[in-house]
Amino acid sequence: MITSLLIANRGEIACRIARTCSELGIRTVAVHSDADENALHARVADTAVRLPGSAPADTYLRGDLIVKAALTAGADAVHPGYGFLSENADFARAVQDAGLVWIGPPPEAIEAMASKTRAKELMGVEPLRDVTESDLPVLVKAAAGGGGRGMRVVRRLADLDGELAAARAEAASAFGDSEVFVEPYVEGGRHVEVQVLADTHGTVWALGTRDCSLQRRHQKVIEEAPAPGLTGPLTEELHALAVRAARAVSYVGAGTVEFLVADGRAHFLEMNTRLQVEHPVTEAVFGVDLVAEQIRVAEGNTLPDDPPRARGHAVEARLYAEDPSQEWAPQTGRLHRLAVPDAVRLDTGYTDGDDIGVHYDPMLAKVVAHAPTRAEALRRLASALDRAVIHGPVTNRDLLVRSLRHEEYAEARMDTGFYDRHLPELTAPAPDPYAPLAAALADAHGRSRFGGWRNVASQPQVKRYAMAGEEHEVRYRHTRGGLAADGVLVVHADAGLVILDVDGVRRRYEVSRYGDCVHVGTTALTALPRFPAPTTQHAPGSLLAPMPGTVVRIAENLTEGAPVEAGQTLLWLEAMKMQHKITAPVTGTVSALHAMPGQQVDVGALLAVVEATP
Repeated sequence: MITSLLIANRGEIACRIARTCSELGIRTVAVHSDADENALHARVADTAVRLPGSAPADTYLRGDLIVKAALTAGADAVHPGYGFLSENADFARAVQDAGLVWIGPPPEAIEAMASKTRAKELMGVEPLRDVTESDLPVLVKAAAGGGGRGMRVVRRLADLDGELAAARAEAASAFGDSEVFVEPYVEGGRHVEVQVLADTHGTVWALGTRDCSLQRRHQKVIEEAPAPGLTGPLTEELHALAVRAARAVSYVGAGTVEFLVADGRAHFLEMNTRLQVEHPVTEAVFGVDLVAEQIRVAEGNTLPDDPPRARGHAVEARLYAEDPSQEWAPQTGRLHRLAVPDAVRLDTGYTDGDDIGVHYDPMLAKVVAHAPTRAEALRRLASALDRAVIHGPVTNRDLLVRSLRHEEYAEARMDTGFYDRHLPELTAPAPDPYAPLAAALADAHGRSRFGGWRNVASQPQVKRYAMAGEEHEVRYRHTRGGLAADGVLVVHADAGLVILDVDGVRRRYEVSRYGDCVHVGTTALTALPRFPAPTTQHAPGSLLAPMPGTVVRIAENLTEGAPVEAGQTLLWLEAMKMQHKITAPVTGTVSALHAMPGQQVDVGALLAVVEATP
């Protein structure tokens, strides 16, 4: 029996595994980088071991350090979670060679399936070797790992070499393996997968289907189980193919077989030899704890011949610290508060007051709803997200709510191109026009009506806020009856709650303030000074870092004086395990180049200047 288990991962998955271990009576050991010293996963574990450094390559990708940590802490098993080393056969062997129990498939199965190129060959699918114009569009993919990293769509043959190089660099950074391959890119398809679970006695379960079609940058955003709209024969075919893949490599434990479904046909993509981020929707529908089952299988227990029956429908949304309206730019900073209604499940690696850094994936949490029907599950999840309290950096919360309520998604007509078609409408600003007034009234609560030149009772008080990229000015007055504003009846106002009556309809606003950042309900505002300080002026064509990160690559032969074309990629910035292109805003000449490979930059740092051709 396993009594102590090291979790070779971080964030929400480490917290989620620790929760199951606690229920099973198993002590947990966390590992953490220096950047994660105070992270939630390191706090909830019974024991925590430091991995010196902050970059993944120096910490969470160092299998030798993790095995040493397990032995030092007295663990007798290792669970890899997902990502990092979860699909690394050498790490699995190192764990076993150290006399520890490996919570995962045999190393031989990982080798056969963790490399997408070998997995395709095993399933009779060949990757593209020599790409021609007739093959376009194609998809460049990392052979190891997942999560959309090391993946690029190529529509022009001239872009292929550059995208291959970028994919290799990103894959090496995220997985420690730079191997990539090319396959046809099927547009208009749905991403459907099958959860499998196998024991050491020959039993293999196919635990239904999941639809993961809503993706950004080839990384899943909303997932659900079962996949809607599939015919009975197609579902049976998907189950049979998934079981076939598992049996082909004598699989053990939890895994996922992924397909692209188009025109009623299933195209094998890959098998992920690990637990997936979206596993909670399967757990909700089948009433199982997949982590607990992984542990029982590793202890040698036998699965029943048949899996439990599916019940109802479940939907999961990934809450990211990112701005979808700004090319999904990841966000950093202090997460002041995160709370969702009890009607849904919340898996998170953060708690109030934690900092969101630049080193790791920007996912804050997974929010999961389960209900008897798909329509009810969608409604429950959208409502919970809409009412969630999220104070801190910009998130994709509004995008998630609008996606779940979008007609195309509600009618299960979505595919992997959903965001390509609908992103502008899903990210269009829709701020509450009364939020700035509520913020001003809350701020004014308790202030003296007199005693300062700004508080002359007969004159309106003026406050300015930035909201949804625009500046808003509000005016209110101190009267004998309290605070007043034109056209609005102020029913109640204090530092934390404002109630306004607008045309007979009462609007309730809970207000929280963190320095100059003000959260009014679900609306975030920034209080602006009465007399703005002078701002730094940048020359036209200046390229500023959209986020803090590391300059990982400069375009070949790019120097000051080099000619460039509008849209040409000039350099690559890595933040939160993803690479982001910095492109020329106009056709012209590079008049200044400040960025260098390996350079750490802050948001707003001047990287280069492109002077437009007259």
